[in-house]
Amino acid sequence: MKILVPVKRVVDHNVKIRVKSDGSQLDLANAKMALNPFCEIAVEEAIRLKEKGLASEIVVVTIGPDIAQEQLRSALAMGADRGLLISTEQALEPINLAKLLAKVVEQEQPSLILMGKQSIDGDNNQTGQMLAALCGYPQGTFAAEVGIDNNRAIVTREIDGGLQTLSLSLPAIITTDLRLNQPRYTSLPNMMKAKKKPLSIRPVEEYNLELRPHTTLLKVEAPPAREAGVRVDSVDELLNKLKNEAKVI
Repeated sequence: MKILVPVKRVVDHNVKIRVKSDGSQLDLANAKMALNPFCEIAVEEAIRLKEKGLASEIVVVTIGPDIAQEQLRSALAMGADRGLLISTEQALEPINLAKLLAKVVEQEQPSLILMGKQSIDGDNNQTGQMLAALCGYPQGTFAAEVGIDNNRAIVTREIDGGLQTLSLSLPAIITTDLRLNQPRYTSLPNMMKAKKKPLSIRPVEEYNLELRPHTTLLKVEAPPAREAGVRVDSVDELLNKLKNEAKVI
C-alpha cells in the first residue's frame, strides 16, 4: 500500500507573527519556517502504518518555493521514503492546491492520502475536502484514530456530539487532528540519511492547470491588544459592570 502525504511549509508556531506597516501582508522576513504541525501528525501516522507492515511506501509532496525542500527533508528524516516538490512562487488558494494534488494522486495512484486537517497560516480547512471531491474518494476528516482492515480504513473522528467511527473503502482521504498521535523526535543520523533519499522537483507549469485566484486580500491587521482585567468585590458589582459597561447582559 502506497501512502501519499501532502505537507506544507509554514511559519514556526512558536514565532510571533508581525504585520507589514502598510497592512498589505504578513512580514515573513527572517521568520523561522517549519513543517505544519497537522502535516507532521499525518507523516507520523503514515510511518506508524508502515511500521505495522500495512504500507510499503510513503511519498510526501509539497507545493511552494524551492526552499520548501527543507520541510520535505524533515518529513524524509522522520521516515518517509521519497519527496516531491511542485515548484511555484505563487501563493495558491485551497482549490488550486487541491487541483494540483489531484494530478499527483492520478500519477502516483496511492491507496491512502493522509494530510493535516488545516495549515496554521490560512486555517482554511478546505484542501482535503476539495481533493476528495475532485478524486471522487471517500473521506474521513478530523481523524483521532486510524486503522486499516481488509482494504478499508477505519477512522474515528471527533464531532460535536463525541466520536464517530467511519469505514472507508480504499483509496480514501483522511485529514488528521491533533489527538491522533505525537510526532517522533528526528535524530541526527536520520537527518543525514534524509539527504540521500530521492526528492524530485517539478515546475507547476508541468501540470497544465489554470490556477487563477478566486479571492483578493484587502488588508491584514494585527489583533487588538488585550486589555487588563479588573477585580470586583461582589457579585452585584460584577453584574453591574457586565450590564452597564460591557453590555453583554
